Amino acid sequence: MKTATISEIKRELRELPKEEIAALCIRLGNFKKDNKELLTYLLYESQDLDSYILAVNREMEDDFELINTTSFYFIAKSVRKILRGAKKHIRYTQSKKAEVEILLKYCQLIKSMSPSYTRSTVLTNLYERQLASIQKAITTLDEDLQYDYQIEVDKL
Repeated sequence: MKTATISEIKRELRELPKEEIAALCIRLGNFKKDNKELLTYLLYESQDLDSYILAVNREMEDDFELINTTSFYFIAKSVRKILRGAKKHIRYTQSKKAEVEILLKYCQLIKSMSPSYTRSTVLTNLYERQLASIQKAITTLDEDLQYDYQIEVDKL
């Protein structure tokens, strides 16, 4: 079976009544946890981006506290898992501001972690890649925000 393109799906959705669209959304939510999470974000949390970012940051803080620090293997594994979750939330928002704020918090948490991330090449490389992606996202924001976020990056 051939998958329809986004433009074909958009065209078809415009022709459907609201009740059928709602039924399709509910059916879509039944198939994957990510679909339910995205629908939850769009319906309940997309109106207040700042509180959503705070909730994601709190979740990351809690996850960092639960990291098994017996070896750098477990630390790296946990840190990558936390990053996957953060990136998923960033994809939901589709906002560069949210991306910068969430990744800044992520880097701050890595930097404050004990044992130090600098003792592991894997963690150091991960940290540096996230700093680079923050820099890239900052360039797309307006100048006032660029300046504010650049100060935060310089602290890291």
